[in-house]
Amino acid sequence: MELLQGIPVLTVDEEVARLAEVIIRDKIIPEKSATDALHIAVATRHGMDYLLTWNFTHIANAEMMRMVGRIMENQGYEIPVICTPDELMGGVNDD
Repeated sequence: MELLQGIPVLTVDEEVARLAEVIIRDKIIPEKSATDALHIAVATRHGMDYLLTWNFTHIANAEMMRMVGRIMENQGYEIPVICTPDELMGGVNDD
């Protein structure tokens, strides 16, 4: 917990909820996976540079990223780079 001190906690405000609803409304992410839409909305709303995830189904998915990028641009936002931790670290291997 000491390592986390000083790291800001991103809030889920009305704008985050609205952005998540737009993602679901436009059928990019199904309503049953609303938490995934919320993760994208939180990172986007707060201007994060990166969103790290292992969720290949709804988040770290090239087709989805393109569609969400367009939707968020229409809402006046730029989505963060969405990638896995391995991709962020340049595909570092243990060899």
